[in-house]
Amino acid sequence: KIEEKISKVDIISCATLSKTPLVIGRYLRNGQHIDLVGAYKIDMREADDETIARSSVFLDSYQLGLKESGDIVIPIQNGTLKESDIKADLFELCSKLKLGRKNYNEITVFKSVGHALEDLAAATYYYKKYIDESGI
Repeated sequence: KIEEKISKVDIISCATLSKTPLVIGRYLRNGQHIDLVGAYKIDMREADDETIARSSVFLDSYQLGLKESGDIVIPIQNGTLKESDIKADLFELCSKLKLGRKNYNEITVFKSVGHALEDLAAATYYYKKYIDESGI
């Protein structure tokens, strides 16, 4: 059972098309990190409300996360989460405008709905690595 595994790992990664939450907040423990990189539509969810309520939430993009992600939109609609509760997006983290995890006990969630900038950054990294290693 997935519930038995959740509390035993440091990092939980979900990349599903689930409409039913798979990460259940009551099984989380302090210090865990949860990556929610699937469930990119408003009617999809990988984490339940308790997971979101117990966690510091980070987004790849405010614009996309606040409009397209059921993991974020549904908890906002039902009052579990406020927009102001979201700690930062990738731009703010990467430019050090905001900080990430504040302590080792904090549970963190990163919600990505897919951002072209992430794909471009990965492609640029591997292209440069290829050029450097091949001596071109």
